[in-house]
Amino acid sequence: MKRIGRVIGLNADDIPEYKRLHAALWPEIAALLRQAGMRNYSIFLKEPENLLFAYLEYEGTDIEKDNLLIAASDDMKRWWALTDPMQRPLDTRKQGEWWADMEEVFHTD
Repeated sequence: MKRIGRVIGLNADDIPEYKRLHAALWPEIAALLRQAGMRNYSIFLKEPENLLFAYLEYEGTDIEKDNLLIAASDDMKRWWALTDPMQRPLDTRKQGEWWADMEEVFHTD
């Protein structure tokens, strides 16, 4: 199992709609994430900076392949069409990233 942390900005005006969408997550999206080995997926919001922090545990064996599976889904494309315009990728993210990956520096059970 691999723990993953990611961060991205969120437009202040979009916070209520972003929360509403995630409070009523489409079952197709939840099923797709499970199919791709994503577990214990959480998103946290830090205001007033309006940063989203995502945490998930990946239980698969090929994250690149599973990310492609997710990206190819028509349901996920529709979900991202709603959520992506609300997000503000960090200027410091690596090339090719939308959400910026974070380094895990500590963990305990």
